[in-house]
Amino acid sequence: MIKKKKRESEIPTSSLADIAFLVLVFFLLTTTIDVDKGITLTLPAKGEETKIREKNISNILINAEGQVLFDDQPVPVYNIREVVREKLLQNDKLIFSLKTDRETDYEVYVKVLDQVKQGGAKRISIAEPDK
Repeated sequence: MIKKKKRESEIPTSSLADIAFLVLVFFLLTTTIDVDKGITLTLPAKGEETKIREKNISNILINAEGQVLFDDQPVPVYNIREVVREKLLQNDKLIFSLKTDRETDYEVYVKVLDQVKQGGAKRISIAEPDK
């Protein structure tokens, strides 16, 4: 009786590093990374100043407590969008000047800015806070 030799099977590992490298490169190249774009604003050149007629400016002031004054009238944050739309219907050349207190919460500032932009305002001036 003749015994058969057992065959040993092996997986070739000599090219395993090459394959792993190619798979890694493939996933790095095909994966997209979501990048937050933030608030898109066009800023004027440094030192540039333009004279604007008073009737074309609407002032929005945010105090340290987060209360909003729209042309010296208190307005809740969630109503700003409607007020902006109404004012733009009256004057389409209106510029909204947004000014805050140094102690204003940033979250309130961004909410107000979002409401102004959602109201259709294309011209927004961000004024420097009082010292």
